[in-house]
Amino acid sequence: MALAHHYRILGLRTGASFDDVKLAYRNLARLYHPDLNPGNDQAKERFIQATQAYEALAAALPKVAVPGRSPQSSVPSKPQAPPANSPQASARSQTQIPETQTPKPAPAAETKLENTSTVQPVPGGSPVDQNLKVTSFETLRHLLSHQRFPRAVALVEGLAQRFPEDPEVRQWHAITYYRWGHDLLNQGNLKKAEACLKKACRVDPHNKSLGQAIQQGFQRLAQLSQNSVA
Repeated sequence: MALAHHYRILGLRTGASFDDVKLAYRNLARLYHPDLNPGNDQAKERFIQATQAYEALAAALPKVAVPGRSPQSSVPSKPQAPPANSPQASARSQTQIPETQTPKPAPAAETKLENTSTVQPVPGGSPVDQNLKVTSFETLRHLLSHQRFPRAVALVEGLAQRFPEDPEVRQWHAITYYRWGHDLLNQGNLKKAEACLKKACRVDPHNKSLGQAIQQGFQRLAQLSQNSVA
């Protein structure tokens, strides 16, 4: 079976490092382990799939990091801006930036999870459930702050299945899809952005503040679509 399939099961992009694979598997194992989901055949199957994917990728990927390199070292660094009085800066200031490339504002405060400091109790949940929710939320905040959206979606999808009646998890679920859709709009991936925005709307349709942000996303999507046609 192709490695890309195993990456998808773990919610990762093809080519992710072994450290990313290990972390993604650990998060999914917490959600779907049979001991935490007695009698849930669907969770058991997801756990088996995640385990098989992890084992396949662990056998195929190098596990020893290059000394002196951090996991982020392979990410290209952002180019330094030229000095203000340089010829390059002058030429750049005289170049008109197309509207579709103009930097867009970050998501509104109501779509942010990174600054949230408290997690509400799981309705009718056990201490184990609450610990799982808190741990998963910390991981979700980390993934969103680093724009690792496929992994964030995989994590929050598992949470939504585990705690289907938890309104706070439902909000996280919708926000995660909205944030991914917002990022996809910035990249110009309009078709996938539309799918993410629609998913966010379906997951938490009664969240008014998030709903306003989603509608703004749809308006921007329509504008970008018109520009691409023109």
